[in-house]
Parts: sequence; structure tokens; C-alpha cells
Amino acid sequence: MALRKSAAKPAVVAPRHSGQMVDEVYRQMFRLEDRRPGAEMALALALLRAWQTTSATPKTRNELAWLKRVCPICVSMIEDSLGTQHKAHRLDA
Repeated sequence: MALRKSAAKPAVVAPRHSGQMVDEVYRQMFRLEDRRPGAEMALALALLRAWQTTSATPKTRNELAWLKRVCPICVSMIEDSLGTQHKAHRLDA
């Protein structure tokens, strides 16, 4: 008897290129806005992968600047979704 491959695909796939990295972060942001289960963790992982990809290979300044702009927004979205945002921990302070 042959083993069947799982039909389910993982929610987050490691991006290969910078365009895929950006797409993955935005995709997870939309999933979080749609209040899908586990979207907070998926967005956090997408951000970590984006930073890892950017630090592993020399990238253009645009990619690093984009990450610096989008990360505070994403962290605020995650905190709001989890209901754990406190004034003392705000990123814009």
C-alpha cells in the first residue's frame, strides 16, 4: 500500500524571492483582517522570514525600508487582534 501525500498545504510557505516575501506578508495581513484562526502567528512568522531573508542576502534599500515601515503596522495588528496592546508598549511611543 502506497502512502498518500497530505492534501492540505501549509498556511505559510517560506518565500524564495523578495516579491514573494512582500506578497506573503500582505497575504497574512489580509488573513488577520479577515479574523482567520491562527492568522496572528502566520503574520508573525511571515515577518520573521522576511527579516531573515533580508539579512541573509544583500538586498536593495527599498526592501529594508519597506520592512521598517510595515513591521510596526503588523505588530499593532497582531496586538489588536490578541487584545494585548498596552499604552506603555506602543511602538509609536
